[in-house]
Amino acid sequence: MAGAVEKKLAELGITLSPPNSPVANYVPFVRTGSLLVVSGQICFDAGGKLVAKGRLGAEVSIDDGAKAARACAVNLLAQIKAAIGDLDKVVRVVRLGGFINSASGFADGPKVMNGASDVMVEAFGDKGRHARSTVGVAALPLDAAVEVEGMFEVN
Repeated sequence: MAGAVEKKLAELGITLSPPNSPVANYVPFVRTGSLLVVSGQICFDAGGKLVAKGRLGAEVSIDDGAKAARACAVNLLAQIKAAIGDLDKVVRVVRLGGFINSASGFADGPKVMNGASDVMVEAFGDKGRHARSTVGVAALPLDAAVEVEGMFEVN
């Protein structure tokens, strides 16, 4: 039976797919004590297709970038569920780190990352508010527009 957070996600039209496996020499998450660190998730949709491909400020609009960041956040939630079994065990979203595939001079990465931050607040309420970094990068795997990593306090 789904917990309160998953019910909230369902009301928002968000379903969690099985998480993607790592594509290199790393693990999808590490738990140490009450901290869960989730490796960067690129912007795959439920069908395994990139939500946005290319550079913000060139091929990708801010709105499409925010949708991509939102997909990354949903993928983070899927990894959390795989790690701890129940999203209701999340005590706090501590931090998100966003990597924005950016054209030279693109400075609106924080607007793009709001897509991921909004998901965390929608899912967890006030305990979804978090510290955050947003970094523009020259390239991401598979030419994804956005990648997001996270740190969570869990029971």
